[in-house]
Amino acid sequence: MTAIPARTVPTRNFFGLSSSLFWGYVAIAFFMTGDGLEQAFLSDYLVNAVGFSTDQVGTIFTVYGLMAAIAAFASGVLAEYFGPRRVMALAVVAWIIFHIGFLLFGVMQGDYVMTLVLYAIRAFAYPMFVYGFVVWISYAAPSNRLSSAMGWFWCFYSLGVGVFGSYLPSLVIPVVGELPTLWSSIGFVFVGGLMAAFLVKGRGPDHSGPRTFGGLGRILGETIAMPFHNVQLAYGMVQRIINQISLYGFIVMLPIVFVRDIGFAQTTWLQLWSLVYLVTVFTNLMWGVLGDKIGWVRTIRWFGAIGMFVATLLMYFVPKLFGPNPWLAAIAVVVFGFAIAAYVPLSALMPALDPHRRGNAVALLNLAAGLSQFVGSLIVTLLWSTIGTTGTVIALACTYLVSFALSFLQKVDQNSLTKADEETAAALTTAEPPESGAPRA
Repeated sequence: MTAIPARTVPTRNFFGLSSSLFWGYVAIAFFMTGDGLEQAFLSDYLVNAVGFSTDQVGTIFTVYGLMAAIAAFASGVLAEYFGPRRVMALAVVAWIIFHIGFLLFGVMQGDYVMTLVLYAIRAFAYPMFVYGFVVWISYAAPSNRLSSAMGWFWCFYSLGVGVFGSYLPSLVIPVVGELPTLWSSIGFVFVGGLMAAFLVKGRGPDHSGPRTFGGLGRILGETIAMPFHNVQLAYGMVQRIINQISLYGFIVMLPIVFVRDIGFAQTTWLQLWSLVYLVTVFTNLMWGVLGDKIGWVRTIRWFGAIGMFVATLLMYFVPKLFGPNPWLAAIAVVVFGFAIAAYVPLSALMPALDPHRRGNAVALLNLAAGLSQFVGSLIVTLLWSTIGTTGTVIALACTYLVSFALSFLQKVDQNSLTKADEETAAALTTAEPPESGAPRA
């Protein structure tokens, strides 16, 4: 089913931040605060407090990433077909239920299998919420400022998952411990869900006809086939996979390496990791706006790919060479935060490659985003115990050289979304009304 593109109706916006979507952005920040509270300490906690091995923890994160990838793809298609609000509401309920199970029957019992299974099931929920909203943005945001609008999305996402999600545990864990901190995440997710359900007013996909599971299956099949018919979509997916490979690889490695091997205090490590996201709060918006100005592909090529190659190496080798010096490590963290955000224009580039099926294109982008988590965790799981930390970090960095080379094959018309909306508006304006008594379509 082909969705009707958003109409070119003027709306108030501030650098692409649409007033009708504002509370959705805030909901993303709350939801991702809850979802991100665990990321900077969970691997260390599962090893040192619960008693799992590093290989077991690597497997837990790898399976989580695979499930998140599947859910990320499904979220775009479901949000396109059933509407983002419904999908986001379902995601909140599922996240809370399976997070409770993950803690009660997995972590608190020290049961590896239950931890693996319930954490993997919970992985389906967060992409449904956050990437469902990306579909909403692709329809409700101003077409000529879509990269900026996506920059705002990643800005609020980073504010939640990184700034509050990583910084709050550094304050709370010394007082109440890791387990109560994990329980507290439910409150943030619940508040974000309420905001998305009742406060967001932005227009979503339009459809004619009933919504059936048969129709949904057809849309899924069409979406899977899209990158085989349009190689530019495939290039964009590969770029999105590479985008956060080192981020997700570092989530598995660095909580252990920085604390156990280099000698940082856990609180210092948590604050350094939160600094990554504090930087991206600003750089996500900056690169989104600059991408609209200087070109989406050019931004990804020079500031994303080359920037991340350098930043990935700095994140490990600076503390490796100079020891647990938080000020020098912070410099590397800031460079990392600048570079990883330079891939933001991908969120505008993908729907621009198929403007009449932009929700489906976003679904492919979401799939790639989830695969980034899977691939990053998998690289660490496969390489860390065999070639060591240094070799694994170099391998992660080299993936960005692939990204750099691939960027020279990418082509996109940055005005395609606006053109598609204008064509649709013109067609609706000039369409002949049916004659009296004639049947309506």
